[in-house]
Amino acid sequence: QGQLVESGGGLVQAGGSLRLSCAASGRAFSNNAMGWFRQAPGKEREFVAAISWSGGSTNYADSVKGRFTISRDNAKNTVYLQMNSLKPEDTAVYYCAASRGALVAVATRNYGYWGQGTQVTVSS
Repeated sequence: QGQLVESGGGLVQAGGSLRLSCAASGRAFSNNAMGWFRQAPGKEREFVAAISWSGGSTNYADSVKGRFTISRDNAKNTVYLQMNSLKPEDTAVYYCAASRGALVAVATRNYGYWGQGTQVTVSS
């Protein structure tokens, strides 16, 4: 078993920054790729960013490239999402997830563990 807990969400003005954290407990996910997804009201959950088990490979949705950065600290069993230049369309609940494999993946079906989510609201 394992648990993922997100933190760092909140309300920010457009152009601002937030840093999300995802802390794992109950088991280590150091051999798993990790990902961030988001879901806005009335929309499907969508891929945001993913990082391989070692941190050597990352992948981003086109909508966040150049603005968001995913990173991980396996010693702390924690994954981060640094979000800069935030836009109102980034408003969503952000979910952390652990992949079933070691390599980056963008589809939700590749992820077996999910956190409860943290709300990010960007005001215009």
